[in-house]
Amino acid sequence: MAKLIPVDCFDLVIFGGTGDLAMRKLLPALYHREGDGQITGDSRIIAASRGQLERDAYLDRVRVALEKNLASGEFEEAQWETFAARIHYVQADASAHDEWQALVDLLAGHEDRIRVAYLATAPSLFGAFASGLRHNGLITKQSRIVLEKPLGRDHDSASEINNVIGSCFPENQIYRIDHYLGKETVQNLLALRFGNSLFEPLWRRGAIDHVQITVAEHLGVGGRVEFYDRIGTLRDMVQNHMLQLLCLVAMEAPSSLHHDAVRDEKMKVLRALKTIGADEVRSNTVRAQYTSGAIDGETVPGYIDELGGAESSTETFVALKVEIENWRWSGVPFYLRSGKRLPAKHSEIVVQFQEVPHSIFPEQEYNVRANQLTIRLQPDEGVKLSVMAKEPGPGGFDLRPVSLDLSFEETFGIRYPDAYERLLMEVLRGNPALFMRRDEVEAAWRWIDDIVAGWESTRQKVETYVSGSWGPSASSLLLDRDGRTWQPEG
Repeated sequence: MAKLIPVDCFDLVIFGGTGDLAMRKLLPALYHREGDGQITGDSRIIAASRGQLERDAYLDRVRVALEKNLASGEFEEAQWETFAARIHYVQADASAHDEWQALVDLLAGHEDRIRVAYLATAPSLFGAFASGLRHNGLITKQSRIVLEKPLGRDHDSASEINNVIGSCFPENQIYRIDHYLGKETVQNLLALRFGNSLFEPLWRRGAIDHVQITVAEHLGVGGRVEFYDRIGTLRDMVQNHMLQLLCLVAMEAPSSLHHDAVRDEKMKVLRALKTIGADEVRSNTVRAQYTSGAIDGETVPGYIDELGGAESSTETFVALKVEIENWRWSGVPFYLRSGKRLPAKHSEIVVQFQEVPHSIFPEQEYNVRANQLTIRLQPDEGVKLSVMAKEPGPGGFDLRPVSLDLSFEETFGIRYPDAYERLLMEVLRGNPALFMRRDEVEAAWRWIDDIVAGWESTRQKVETYVSGSWGPSASSLLLDRDGRTWQPEG
């Protein structure tokens, strides 16, 4: 396991400290970092919310959340006592900046230490909280602000949020988070591509037939239905998670791991994305909603049922055929799909290499398959390379595909850290490499906005798919027209 380096003393203020993200992800992540000794000295975690709440009552909520969200046996009384001693609670309403005195008093005298404001709130409140920090003189040279996704719902709203945040914080203090970039497997994309000479000559047109990126969820929208109906899968998943994965797969080698070197290369990919406008949306995109069905033997309701029966054209599934117009990838399609109520929680990148130009095994003509590299993001994070091998035995020359399979958890023998653990530590270290720069966010939105406009102008039909399936038949046809299939086949 890599050496765990403690971070300097800090004050981390979590706005939205009573919310789901704080309780389910942020506080468990910090608890793990406490257990591994990365949080030291008198570092403090300050939860801020608009509700009036005593500190002891808040600690009771945190304890319940940790016991619920940590794995069995991970909650330890001694560690909890140390962790709880760091936690404070203050009332801070985004619309009442003059009533933040409790926060001002708590932070007073600690201006020289790292100060992080984590906005675990609705994006509509980002500007108000940033302005509140400025109004109360809480922004220092050591300050950083973390913005959760989605950052707006289109280019204009994202630009507006960026303008407000940018009027309060310089760009190098702004951390726009995409938790997929904190996943160990996503980090290993860089190691796989740029730490091994084996792949670089093959990572291009002429050797790769196509690339598939799948982010599947088995849960529905649940309690987020009203929010989700305003956003949809294209904005919620493709604009950030999936385009970031595409950039890491497709980008050129950066000159170093310096944050701007990496992000400059990602920007080149975003600029090279072929526009999918009104003339292309019908042939290159699929949008759909789930209906009722069965998952793991349990009947689940459809999206419209969860919405209370109201009509909606919001998509819960998207499939796209994407093209990158540059020398490396010209003619190599990237197929993206993401959806809810699919058979399993399953995220992976499949790099499908081209078939051998000529088979010398005529009797095995239909058994010789093209090599395939699969990068599993979740579950069971790892890398698998499929190659052809001869079956043992004195008989004929029988071939079958076998896998060179690397499971990170089995190989390194450690608990697999959550993405938020890495990202929180990177914020505290002041390393923005795993976060999105303003121009990245806005370039991604411009590309997404063209698809949305194309859907609206063509009134593209919202397909349906049964919960527990791999999406609508139109998703399979998107690849079938090109003589390809989704892996694994839906």
